[in-house]
Amino acid sequence: MEQPPTPLPFPADFAWGVSTAAYQIEGAAAEDGRGPSIWDTFSHTPGRVRHGDTGDVATDHYHRLDEDLDLLADLGAQVYRFSFSWSRVLPTGRGDVNEKGLEFYDRLIDGLLTRGIRPIPTLYHWDLPQALEEEGGWESRSTVDAFAEYATLMGARYGDRVSMWTTINEPWVLTYLGYAIGAHAPGKSDTTAAARVHHNILLAHAAGAAALRATVTDASIGIALNMSEIYPALDTPASTEAAGIAFDQLVTSYLSPLTGGAYPTNLMGYSALWAEGAGIVAPGDLAAIAAERPDWLSINEYHPRYVVAPEDLSTARLEGWVGEPGTPFTIGQPFIDVTRGSAPKTVMGWIIEPHGLRDILVRISRQHPDLPLYISENGYAGADFLDQSGAAKDPERIEYLRGHIAAAGQAIADGVDLRGYFLWSFLDNFEWAEGYLPRFGIVYVDYPTGLRTPKSSFDWYRGVIASKAVGRGDN
Repeated sequence: MEQPPTPLPFPADFAWGVSTAAYQIEGAAAEDGRGPSIWDTFSHTPGRVRHGDTGDVATDHYHRLDEDLDLLADLGAQVYRFSFSWSRVLPTGRGDVNEKGLEFYDRLIDGLLTRGIRPIPTLYHWDLPQALEEEGGWESRSTVDAFAEYATLMGARYGDRVSMWTTINEPWVLTYLGYAIGAHAPGKSDTTAAARVHHNILLAHAAGAAALRATVTDASIGIALNMSEIYPALDTPASTEAAGIAFDQLVTSYLSPLTGGAYPTNLMGYSALWAEGAGIVAPGDLAAIAAERPDWLSINEYHPRYVVAPEDLSTARLEGWVGEPGTPFTIGQPFIDVTRGSAPKTVMGWIIEPHGLRDILVRISRQHPDLPLYISENGYAGADFLDQSGAAKDPERIEYLRGHIAAAGQAIADGVDLRGYFLWSFLDNFEWAEGYLPRFGIVYVDYPTGLRTPKSSFDWYRGVIASKAVGRGDN
């Protein structure tokens, strides 16, 4: 008889939680004084979002707050990572404050604390107030100043109840998908604009962190970077170099300035724009960013990546790799993303390889051993449904989570200072340009009615949280 896998324990103080984002769940897009964001504008533009979906209602979290908080308590979540809607509290991005918006987050934070759940808010998860976009958006340094004003407001309001803060979520996505290829809001395709936004986002982190530290006693501040371990699909010098450039684009170009370094010099179309005297990076900018080094780093990881150099693509195809030039990751760069055609994937087309999570955690930990790490997003996109009995069974998600949480545990065993795992996502939600088709939640949401149904993975994850352990699985 086959023996069950040996449980892999986690430290007693390891933090277990779930994550969401404001525009993806709140709804109430035009209620109680909320101003429009760039995602309201983008999603209402024909052809931008699958099926014409918008976040106008999303999962109606704004009106179902108590119900959702009770579900979090039932899960046993110790941490809830969520984001504020900037335009709900500052409808034009600066100036006049919307008290009703602040009161909503008062109810959210107080409701979490009453249930013994620690709030970790994110100031910015991609939903820039539309009024600021019309003044230049993230291409303008004035938005950095507006972000500092916003951070000061939120720190002053909630700093008596919130100690851990995330400034910005996944600046790579905002920069490259929003400005380099136009797949996300605000929908631009301009390399120079992307290079400017890339830099201004890091300046905004620094300005926001400084504002929080000036406002909140003992503030602990991090930033969430999306990361993947990137492997060469072929063991050739060209593809090995390509994998290094791809990693520099995705990770180093953000993490290096945040930790006192410089921008990489190998990114075609971007590096020259960041050079001294090119008009984007002003004297003192890198020092200002480094001065607000994060106290901890959040890593959002869903899958590893494999790349080849363009000259190796034909050989890679002969060996069973599938890929084409011009994916969002590779615009203007000397690398091409490829994948095994037979590899297991989520409905997002992302390969399922838990070892990638362990490898990226070990890599970042070795590069920055003094930087505590959290996994702030990791999860499985499925095409979930309610069966005839009204149950939402998702065994594929459970296996994905089992493998990835085990990989996180193995990273801890390898010496990584990993302090928490926050699953993406608590609820099915509006998945940006993909609309409502992919479902990431451990709670099924019937979008027409808003009815919540915990999935099989909800019960499974509740058991993991309660036992602080998971089977090692087969990675």
